[in-house]
Amino acid sequence: MAEIAPGAVPSPNIWNSPQVYELENRAVDPDGVLAAAMRAIRPWQGADVLDLGCGTGYHLPFFAADAQRVIGVEPHAGLAEAAARRTRNLGNVTVRVGAAQSLPLADASVDVVHARWAYFFGPGCEPGLLELNRVVRRGGAVFVIDNDATRSTFGRWFQRSLPKYDPAEVERFWTRHGFTREPLMIRWSFQKRDDFAAVLRIEFPPDLAEACLREHDELEVDYAVNLWWRCL
Repeated sequence: MAEIAPGAVPSPNIWNSPQVYELENRAVDPDGVLAAAMRAIRPWQGADVLDLGCGTGYHLPFFAADAQRVIGVEPHAGLAEAAARRTRNLGNVTVRVGAAQSLPLADASVDVVHARWAYFFGPGCEPGLLELNRVVRRGGAVFVIDNDATRSTFGRWFQRSLPKYDPAEVERFWTRHGFTREPLMIRWSFQKRDDFAAVLRIEFPPDLAEACLREHDELEVDYAVNLWWRCL
């Protein structure tokens, strides 16, 4: 079994099915809505960027194209190894194994933090947020990309998969911690129905995944997200 950083919360979709999760990464936001929104708030050209929960490193080359330095931190050692292989020819990228509540970084060492679908539930994330306060320099920014369960086709599926999930409670949490919400609409766009089906099956329980397939016969899905951000 792969080494897991102490305190990490399991992420069954990518931990158990990294190849399928790669298909999902390719399908998400082909229009670059998220990148444009983040750049409008705090560009990272020449900055030091932390990709928190970087998985297999899908987003590391994207940030490395403009940043001075990119650090990927991932609690699953096997995924971190894959991220390191992916970026082995990028001299400004480093990948480390670590958990959000105990980052292997020095104080005031990064300018921009990107955490995509790594902080789903708000309450419980407090130790990780304290670590971000420690490692982000003054003038830096933290971006947290999360699902919006109150709207869109994907949002409805997400809420059905977690009926006890309380979007209002999550919003109160982030607001209380000084984050601003920017609601965005992106999309999933798949090339093949089989890929779409495979991704649904790692994201949702079997019965729900099959129900989604029956009720949605297209290759694109409207997908609402919240970009939570805070400048320090």
